[in-house]
This record gives sequence, structure tokens and C-alpha cells, in this order.
Amino acid sequence: MQLTTLRRASALVAATSVAMLGLSACSTGSDSADDAAAPKANSTADAAAFPVTIETSFGDVTIEEEPERVVTLGVDGDNVAALGVAPIAIEKMSWGGNAEGRTDWFDEALAKIDGAEEPELLDVTDGIPTSDIIALEPDVVLGTNSGLTEADVDTLTEAGIDVVAYPGVQWATTWHQSLDMVGKALGRSDQAAELEADLNETFEATTAEYPQLEGASFLWASFYPTDLSKVGLYTAVDNRPAILAELGMVNPPVVEDAAEDTFYFDVSAEQASSLEADVLVAYGTSTEEVDQMLASPLLQQIPPIANDNYVITLEPNDTLGLGFPSVLGIPAAFETFVPELAAAIDGTPQVY
Repeated sequence: MQLTTLRRASALVAATSVAMLGLSACSTGSDSADDAAAPKANSTADAAAFPVTIETSFGDVTIEEEPERVVTLGVDGDNVAALGVAPIAIEKMSWGGNAEGRTDWFDEALAKIDGAEEPELLDVTDGIPTSDIIALEPDVVLGTNSGLTEADVDTLTEAGIDVVAYPGVQWATTWHQSLDMVGKALGRSDQAAELEADLNETFEATTAEYPQLEGASFLWASFYPTDLSKVGLYTAVDNRPAILAELGMVNPPVVEDAAEDTFYFDVSAEQASSLEADVLVAYGTSTEEVDQMLASPLLQQIPPIANDNYVITLEPNDTLGLGFPSVLGIPAAFETFVPELAAAIDGTPQVY
């Protein structure tokens, strides 16, 4: 069994996103602050909330007053818009996003903000575009669940910009943590707490509607089209399994036994028959690829595949809200993905 530790998370993401993970995004950059949308907000910050200090992996960040020009990375644009604030720039979502390089749920939230203009889209294909961000003259950059590096943070900080990065490692911040941090940064902690309570109710309603989720064990897997000799499995450190766990599902022993600092690991296909679970979830990029995987004599021995308890999605948008979790994206994923998951648990395999 080959383990991939959190220190290697960003490298793994870069290597596998095209095939299965979809953990990258690309976009067009911005020219200057003059081109940025004027800051708008439909909610009011608590003036007494400032100054506020937020802990991140790169040190404490103190925001002295309410930021007006907000740039977001990862999916913090969702959290910002949900709190009634229009960001001037966001990271483009090319994997799973809509034709505009955003998401439908972000666009819907932005449309509710009076006078909000479309944000600039930031190109992260070759890393965080710090020069583009500096040119926008933001008051704060929010990247609580993003690909920010220490060098990025240093560059932006030296330019006089407050940067709220993640509290742990890249791409491993829970939706609870991100929402809380963004709420603090914008002086809207009370509103963030209300949104969290509302989403917790959505979790409860979803488990009530689909009782078969409770206690069901699952494998969230990744298959390699050019190498079917191994199977990749995500652990609860990754947001996708973590959210399924919040729905009452459980990790099987093979995942529970993985190292605590591992978000993803490979298992030889020779061990396929030992990968016991009630259901298997995986991505596919085409029906041909899925047919190839399901035709593999070794992979056919994975119990949930053998028992027709699997869901393989060809639509990255359907699970985007789980891989990139936000207060807006999670409910969207519940609407599209959870019914398919429940059907698979009940013995009707889903490839869609």
C-alpha cells in the first residue's frame, strides 16, 4: 500500500486532476484595479468585530477594519457571496464550472447582491497570479481552502495585502472552518453562524430523506485509465469523504487504517477483493473509460462493483460542491449526487 501524505498533497493534485480528481482551475487574468468590479454588499459588517485576528498556517493575520475590496481563491467566492458581499475577483472554476468559469450557485448568490458586477477571473493554471492580484489593490485575499503557498503569501503580504490562508494544509479545510474564517474576516460572524445552522439543517433533512445513507460504508475511489493495476482511495482528511461522514456514512477498515495525515492512497488491484464496502463512488471522464474499468477482471472483484453498488459520475459539476465544499456548493451537490448515491446503495448501479 502506497501512502500519499499531506505534505505531498499539492503534487498529487497536480498529477491526477486531469484524469480524475479535478482539483485544478484555470482562467484569464486581470489587468488593473481600474478594471475590477466596484465593491458591493447586501449585508452589514459588525464594526465592533475589528480589528480581528485570524490564525492561519502562515501565522496570525490581523485585519484592522472592514475590507471593501475582496479577492478570493479556491471557493471562498461562494462564502463571500453567501454573506452578501461581492468579490472583485475570484479563482476561475474550469473543472466543473459553468461556461462563464464560475458556478451556477455563485452566480445565483451574486445576482442577489444589489449592483454587483461580475468579478475578474484569476488564472491559476501556473500557480497563484500574485501580480494580477496586487494590481487589483485588494484589501484582503481570502484563500481558506486553496492552493496558496508560503511564497504567495509572502509576496502578497509584502505588497500590503492581508491574506487569510488555510489553517492546515492546501485543500483540506472543512466547510465549517472556511465559513467561520471568512465570516470573521468580513466582520460577519453572526451571519456566517446562521448560514452554518441552515446548512446543518440541510444535512439533517438529506439524511431523513435518504435513510439508507446512515451507517453505510463507502469507498471514494479514483481509477487510472492508463494503469488499472491500482486503485486510489480518499480518506476522511479529504473533504469528499468527510462530508459523506457528516451524512452518517462510515469509512471501511481499509480507509480507517490509513495514516492520519494521509488524504489519499493507492491500493494494488491485486487486493481488490479485500476492498469491502456497501458502496463505491468514483469519477469517470467518458463512458468508454468506465466500460474499460468495469471490464477489468481484477477490478470486478471489488465487492461493491461485484454487487452493483457503485456510482460513477461523468459530471464533475455534480460533486464539485463536495470536493470544493462551500455553503453554496454543498446543497447543490446534495440535489444532484445524493439521489444517485442512495440508488447505488440500494443495488442499482449508476453511471451518469
